[in-house]
Amino acid sequence: MSWAALTSGGKDSILACQKAIDSGKNVGYLVTVRPKNRDSYMFHSANLDAVVVIAEVTGMKYVEILTHGRKEEELVDLEQGLSRLPVEGIIVGAVASAYQNDRIRAIADLLSLKVFAPLWQMDPEKLLHEVAERMDAMIVVTAADGLDTSFLGARIDDPLIKRLRKVAAKTRINLAGEGGEYESLTLNAPFYSRRITYTKSEVRMKGNRGELILGGFT
Repeated sequence: MSWAALTSGGKDSILACQKAIDSGKNVGYLVTVRPKNRDSYMFHSANLDAVVVIAEVTGMKYVEILTHGRKEEELVDLEQGLSRLPVEGIIVGAVASAYQNDRIRAIADLLSLKVFAPLWQMDPEKLLHEVAERMDAMIVVTAADGLDTSFLGARIDDPLIKRLRKVAAKTRINLAGEGGEYESLTLNAPFYSRRITYTKSEVRMKGNRGELILGGFT
């Protein structure tokens, strides 16, 4: 049987999927939860259309689960969506959020599924360096003091990690963005057959939240 990777296309979930493949797991599904509520407690909402193309370039089946994104109710939607898949386990990119980790594992227990969470409790800076070395990922949402629009579209590489460290020294953000400080999108990874591209981009600001909205993914 195969595994399903929960992913928004961000660095953590894609790196977790890569590590699952590295370990010999057969990953057959990329599962994206699309919340109507952009302030969902569990799921990202930025640039989710990219995951459809990621599934194409990885040869995996794309599965989309729709949810209103209301706290706790969205977990019922996830459970129902996963219950329809012929998989033995789920892959998650949880790093430090006990809220997310506990709830995903509770759903897995209900469905008798295994959980593979290779990034859990990983050092944030070590995680970022692995992302920089193995993947092409960029920041697409900023939502913390010190992260201005110059971070939007920035590739996660060693110079960016240094910039994030400087911000963290002043504002104590989580380097990996685990507190919702920023979100990312992964354009390439070892298990992609090619880099995904986009043809449109637009920056939108709402309060201290900046979002790089991309389109025309291929």
